[in-house]
Amino acid sequence: MTAARIEHLVTSGTFSLDGGTWDVDNNVWIVGDDDEVIVIDASHDAGAIGAAVGDRRLRAIVCTHGHDDHIGAAPALADATGAPILIHLDDRLLWKHTHPDRNPDGYLSDMRRIRVAGFELIVLHSPGHTPGAICLHAPSLGTVFTGDTLFAGGPGATGRSYSCFPTIVRSIRDRLLVLPPETVVRTGHGESTTIGAEAPHLQEWIARGH
Repeated sequence: MTAARIEHLVTSGTFSLDGGTWDVDNNVWIVGDDDEVIVIDASHDAGAIGAAVGDRRLRAIVCTHGHDDHIGAAPALADATGAPILIHLDDRLLWKHTHPDRNPDGYLSDMRRIRVAGFELIVLHSPGHTPGAICLHAPSLGTVFTGDTLFAGGPGATGRSYSCFPTIVRSIRDRLLVLPPETVVRTGHGESTTIGAEAPHLQEWIARGH
C-alpha cells in the first residue's frame, strides 16, 4: 500500500456572479494514493484534472462551495470517470445557477467523513462565503482544505449574493482556528498558509470588515 499524498493542480478560467465576470486561477487538490483519490473542486478543465488522476479510481468529486469556478468542470469529470459529485445541501441553488439540468449525486453535511486511501477527511460546514461552504479537515495529513473560506491573509470574499461577513468570521473562529496551529491551510486560490499564521489576525479582519 502506498502512502497517501496531496497533489496540486492550478486551472484557469472565469468566475461569474451578480452580472460580473472575472479571470481566476483555481487550486485543484487531488488527495489519495496510487490506487484511489478524491478531487477537491473540479475547476475549469476536466481534461487536465482527469489526466492528473490518470488510471486511479476517482472515489468522489467534492465541491467546497457552489460558485461556478469551483464546480464548472464537475459534470464532465464525473461523466468521464463515473465518480459522484458531492456538495453541501445549502449550496444547491448556486449549483443550479451553473448546472440547471444536472443534479449533484449527493449532499454533504457537517462532520461527515469521507474515506480515501486509508484515511478520513472530515467535512466542516463553514458558511459565509456561501451558505453551503465547507472545509475538509484531514487530521492524519495535518492539513485542512478551506476552499474560499480562509486564505493567506484573511477570509474569503463576502461582498456578493449569498455571502455574509459576520457568518464567515464565526466559521473561521469556531471551525478553523481551533485546529492545531501547525495545520496546513490549502486554499481555493493562491498560496497555502497555516492556522498558526492566520489566527493572530482575526481581530484585524473583523476591524477592517473583510
